[in-house]
Amino acid sequence: MAALDLTRLRAVIFDTDGVVTDTARVHAAAWKHVFDRFLRGRSAPFDVRADYLRHVDGRPRLDGIRTFLASRGITLPEGGRGDEPGAPTVHGLSLAKDALFVRQVTEDGVAAFPSTVALVHELRRRGCRTAVVSASRHCRLVVGSAGLIHLFDVVVDGEDSARLGLPGKPDPALFLEAARRLEVPPSEAVVVEDALPGVEAGRRGGFGLVVGVDRTGSQAAELRRAGADVVVPDLADLDVAGRVPVSSR
Repeated sequence: MAALDLTRLRAVIFDTDGVVTDTARVHAAAWKHVFDRFLRGRSAPFDVRADYLRHVDGRPRLDGIRTFLASRGITLPEGGRGDEPGAPTVHGLSLAKDALFVRQVTEDGVAAFPSTVALVHELRRRGCRTAVVSASRHCRLVVGSAGLIHLFDVVVDGEDSARLGLPGKPDPALFLEAARRLEVPPSEAVVVEDALPGVEAGRRGGFGLVVGVDRTGSQAAELRRAGADVVVPDLADLDVAGRVPVSSR
């Protein structure tokens, strides 16, 4: 079993969607709804597995739209935040997806992965600091809806990225900002990611360990090529070693 060695690693930084919360499928479904309406008569429908994982997952929303449309040979005007949701612009598609995702989260709530929650509890019991990050502006809404916000010392999300001018993944800026707030050098921190751009960001950031999570069972080789030191199908397969457990924080 793969292990986190807390004798040399002091903090763990988790991606949100698909790692902490089971919201990747909600994102993917929202993207499919929006893209399929736009693509009708232009191209084949959006594939919730291949297209989402390869072109959208882990990227800021606008970057995901540009990357996916480029894969179909489609270029759209950028538009702006005042566009009508669903308008044939990058911002128009972004606004439509955002509204649909927020409505689904608000109405249906968010489920967390039990194995991730158990791992975070164990890490904190051993005195390890934890952070959660996301390219999404709704990270706090999602993690709060799952009832987990108290388990993380630091939250860095799309709102922070916009305010600080941080580039999106695969640039490591999001993870580096989390490490800075945790007051831990990247070499002593772990990145846990399920998306290829996020794994690449962890590698480029010089983190002490990059853990790839392959819940679909289809990305292990790609996650390793992107820079994952360890790939697991679920965080229940990740053991924790080192440090004597302390009282719950």
